Amino acid sequence: MKNFISLGIGIFIGILPLSAYSNESISDQSEIQLSSLMNNEHFVIDMMDPDRIHDLSAVKPSSNTKTSNIQYTKQWLASQPVVKGDKEWRCLAEALYFEARGESVKGQFAVAEVILNRVSNRKYPASVCGVINQGTGRKHACQFSYTCDGKNEVIGEPRAFERVGKIAMMMLNGTAPKNLTQGATHYHTKAVRPHWSNVYPRTTTIGFHHFYRQSYQTAQR
Repeated sequence: MKNFISLGIGIFIGILPLSAYSNESISDQSEIQLSSLMNNEHFVIDMMDPDRIHDLSAVKPSSNTKTSNIQYTKQWLASQPVVKGDKEWRCLAEALYFEARGESVKGQFAVAEVILNRVSNRKYPASVCGVINQGTGRKHACQFSYTCDGKNEVIGEPRAFERVGKIAMMMLNGTAPKNLTQGATHYHTKAVRPHWSNVYPRTTTIGFHHFYRQSYQTAQR
């Protein structure tokens, strides 16, 4: 019996290091494989068009979220409560007022979307007010013409400002989806034709505006 116990202990002691060694080997091989996969993934991402990466990574709201209740009509917008917000809200509301108050409701949402797309884009300032006021004070450098046209920015139509204020709040708090312009970063009215409209791909047309997404490849030429 004593010999049997000794033999059992010997077998147990002999097996344990072998098992531990096998687990370490498996772990090492897994780490090597994982590292190889990550390197391959980085290589593939580096080779991809940034616009394609944007499309793949864009978050698409599901049909059962609160964004599904949005209706791009004046009647629906009028039924929403009047709102007021912070400085970022004010900047976005003013931009919609001066840039698009004569546009359709859907067009106003689209213009707000472009501004927020710029906020999310590393090529532009990381705040709404920063995007809207970029270049202001420098001749022909402003991004939004009303910020450097020499005119006083007076809200002469309070009801119109009230409407765009609702849109600004819904866009900022995520109530409204950003799915109208396919990632557009630029827009212009149909009455003009800026030079970049021949370079950047047009993503859509809504109301009086054409929308474009800045192409990293063409922008670097």
